[in-house]
Amino acid sequence: TAETYLEDGRCSFTNNLSENAIRPFAVGRKNWLFSDSVNGANASAVVYTMVEMAKAHDLNVYEYLKFLLEHRPSKEMRDEQLAELAPWSEKLQSIKNRM
Repeated sequence: TAETYLEDGRCSFTNNLSENAIRPFAVGRKNWLFSDSVNGANASAVVYTMVEMAKAHDLNVYEYLKFLLEHRPSKEMRDEQLAELAPWSEKLQSIKNRM
């Protein structure tokens, strides 16, 4: 309700941050209509997720994708090895975006 919204000072008056966060997804929707197969659409979704996760953890996206391609995750990897490839891994702190 409006009263609850007004009682919480943490609430923003606009949804600009939310809209800016989803804009690339909305703009890309038309491009995804051209995926030739379910596997192609799934691959696009996986890559999009990797990019957005890198951004969410303030990693340099190019360096993160390069790191993943160099270390090539596979089904044979143990959970600990896969955890090192996650964008929140301590191992990846060196490729954070610096201001």
